[in-house]
Amino acid sequence: MKGYKGFNKTLQCRGKQYEIGKEYAEESAKLCKEGLHFCEYPLDVFNYYPPSESAFCEVDAPDDFVSPQTSTDSKRVSTKLTIGAKLELHTLIEAAIKFTFDRAKKSGNTKHATGPRGAASATGYQGAASATGYQGAASATGYQGAASATGPRGAASATGERGAASATGERGAASATGYQGAASATGYQGAASATGYQGAASATGPRGAASATGYQGAASATGYQGAASATGPRGAASATGERGAASATGPRGAAIALGIEGKAKASLANWIILSEWEYANDSWERKTIKAFKVDGKKMKADTYYTLKDGEAVEAE
Repeated sequence: MKGYKGFNKTLQCRGKQYEIGKEYAEESAKLCKEGLHFCEYPLDVFNYYPPSESAFCEVDAPDDFVSPQTSTDSKRVSTKLTIGAKLELHTLIEAAIKFTFDRAKKSGNTKHATGPRGAASATGYQGAASATGYQGAASATGYQGAASATGPRGAASATGERGAASATGERGAASATGYQGAASATGYQGAASATGYQGAASATGPRGAASATGYQGAASATGYQGAASATGPRGAASATGERGAASATGPRGAAIALGIEGKAKASLANWIILSEWEYANDSWERKTIKAFKVDGKKMKADTYYTLKDGEAVEAE
C-alpha cells in the first residue's frame, strides 16, 4: 500500500529516527498506539505535521502487514514500512490531486459532475471543468481551461496555458502548471500549487500550503500555521496567518511573514520581511515591520527568522 508520512525537519516521528530508503518493522500495530503510521491521502499528513515546519516522504507498506483499522481520516498503521523519497510541497499537492482523480467515479466524457465522487474533464481549447460533489475531481488541460472542485476533498487541476484551478472544499487541492496559471485552495487544510511562469498559488485554510515554483510566481498562505513557498526566480511568498511560514529560495525572491509569531527564510541575496506583534488592550497589535537582506553573515541563508524586540532572531 502506497502512502505518505510526516516527520519533523530531521525525519523524526514520535521520537523515532527514520532514514530515506530504509525499511522499518514493529512487532505489532494498533492505530494511534503502536506500530508504523502513515496516511493514504497525501494532505491528511497535515493533520499531524503542519506544512510550515515539517518534512514529508512517500512510503510503502506491504498490504498483508497493514492493520484493517482506520481513523476518521486516511491514517493507517502497519508493522512494516519503507521510507521512500522526500517530497517537496508542490509534489505532495500534485499527489493529492492524482489520488482524488484515481478514485473519482468517471461519468462519461462530461465537463460537469455534481454527484458524489464524480469526475469532470475538459481537454479542449478554452474548455472548463467543474466537480462540485463529495470527493469530486476536475481537470482542464486545454489552452485557457478552468477547473473547479468545491466539494470536500475535491481536486482541481489546470495544466494548460493560462489555466486556473480552484478547490474550495475541505482538504481540497488545486494545481495550475500552465503559463500564467492560478491555483486557489480556500478549504480547511487545502493546498495550492502553481508551477507555471508567473503562476499564483493561494491557500487560505488553516495549515494550508501554497507553492509557486515558476518564474515570478507568488504564493500566499493566510491560514493558521500555513506555509507559503516560492522557489522560482523573482518569486514572492507571503504567510499572513498566525505562526505561518514563508520561504523564498529562488533567485531575487522575497519571503514575507506578517502574522503573529510568523517566520520566514530565504536563500542568499534574497529578502525577508518580518512583523512583530504584542498583546495589549485585550487584542493583538502589530508593533513593527522590518526588512532584512540575507547576506550570509548577519542573516544566514535558508534559515527561518522571526522578529523579537525589533531584531531578527533564528526561529525555533
